[in-house]
Amino acid sequence: MRIVAGSRKGHRIAAPKGAHTRPTSDRVRENAFNLIGPVDGAAVLDLYAGSGAMGLEALSRGAETAVFVESDRDACRVINANLDKLRLTATVLCSDAVRVLSTERREYDLVLLDPPYDFVDHDRVARHLPRVLAEDGVLVYETGAKVEPEIEGLRVRTSRKYGSARLTLFEH
Repeated sequence: MRIVAGSRKGHRIAAPKGAHTRPTSDRVRENAFNLIGPVDGAAVLDLYAGSGAMGLEALSRGAETAVFVESDRDACRVINANLDKLRLTATVLCSDAVRVLSTERREYDLVLLDPPYDFVDHDRVARHLPRVLAEDGVLVYETGAKVEPEIEGLRVRTSRKYGSARLTLFEH
């Protein structure tokens, strides 16, 4: 995997070993950021971060801050190693996304949500998302291609399929 654009364009990043994480492909990341638009100065929340590829891409493209949330300790180590390699600064919370969301008081301009495709906690996570998304912010939810997620309190801006993945962008 590599960073697609921005100040770290072309730099390779690592992904956690094993089948527990499914890194977002370069192609899907590139298409996601084409849909999102500029992220200069944005505050980013990357939930179920895995390798951190989406949040790292946002930082490379000019996001000001990023918080990575990942429950797998090995994946947290990979995110920290990727941040070090790219000489980027961010916060990595090795914790459950629902726990972090239930206590989070900040609002984010860009929320990235990429849970496992067999994700069962959608309702527990979704109820917090409108509160942490800034009024003019964008939430990017990556799911399996057949899933069309809904989040009460947010409307779908667009939804696109890329192979076995679907990107759904939400806004207030």
